[in-house]
Amino acid sequence: MPARSLYFTAPEEVALRERPVPTPGADEVRVQTTVSAVSPGTERLLYEGNAPSNLPIDSSLPALSGTFEYPFTYGYAAVGTVTAVGDDVDEAWLDRTVFAFNPHETHFLAEPADLHVVPDGCSPETAALLPNVETALNFVMDGRPVVGERVAVFGQGVVGLLTTAILSSFPLEQLTTVDTVAARRDLSRQFGADESLTPAETRERFALDPATNGHADVPQGTDLTYELSGNPEALDDAIDVTGYDGRVVVGSWYGRKRADLGLGGRFHRSRIDLQSSQVSTIAPEFRGRWTTERRFETAWDWLSRLDTDRLVTDRLPLSRAADAYDSLGSDREGTVQILFTYGE
Repeated sequence: MPARSLYFTAPEEVALRERPVPTPGADEVRVQTTVSAVSPGTERLLYEGNAPSNLPIDSSLPALSGTFEYPFTYGYAAVGTVTAVGDDVDEAWLDRTVFAFNPHETHFLAEPADLHVVPDGCSPETAALLPNVETALNFVMDGRPVVGERVAVFGQGVVGLLTTAILSSFPLEQLTTVDTVAARRDLSRQFGADESLTPAETRERFALDPATNGHADVPQGTDLTYELSGNPEALDDAIDVTGYDGRVVVGSWYGRKRADLGLGGRFHRSRIDLQSSQVSTIAPEFRGRWTTERRFETAWDWLSRLDTDRLVTDRLPLSRAADAYDSLGSDREGTVQILFTYGE
């Protein structure tokens, strides 16, 4: 059978394109994909046509060059088996199960340095969730939770749930999660949240007295708030529940969606910090001791501790990619993590 790659071709349109199964160059191996994970927030944004077309996809990953101008390929969580090696590659790579930051496609070429061998005992489905765990780690590192703090996480999709799970290992006073979907709130409690609320319940739970400006001598609100919902409207709520001198870490990517923020009231006097967080880089203050390799190894360790099977709600062949992306917008109650399978 020919190799097939998934392309985003227009808003709400994807297509499989065929090509010959590639032959590895001297320094390359060929991988036949077993499973790849959909990035729910990002790929829903791409499917809906809400990504800036001139934005580079990810210059830090060799397989994700180019921009979001149609047509383009995407995906960064592929697991498969090495089926061929180039003349200059050690044949020990043959038959290894590997992870790669590679788009959704049945076969691909890569240099061994860009592959990660999946540890024994780790299934391909579990390994495909590794980037989500790494992203969650990055959010936690950027937020710098402190003993005894009140923390809220808006958005309990895959990355939000994993962020919650890691935060639950810290000695916090309170870990509150926020989502509009009841099933995700239930999952959130299973992953370690002390409480999981609707947005309306959260506003009531952390209601701030404007007369005090939430000053430190009248502790109110959260100390640290994460906005991971992908919904620009949630950012205003995240800011509103954050107390004096608190931090808001924005991990969502809104693409072309605009965030309408009410910053003319309490925010103006509350010394609240707004910080963007994205996994492609490590915060400058950590780079003296942390590398992307160290963070990646830490992500493998956390992946082995977490019950990620509970996150996978859909396993669909690559040929049903359009159905998968439609469900991200139409079935938020039932859809959390989608995996593409390649056995057809």
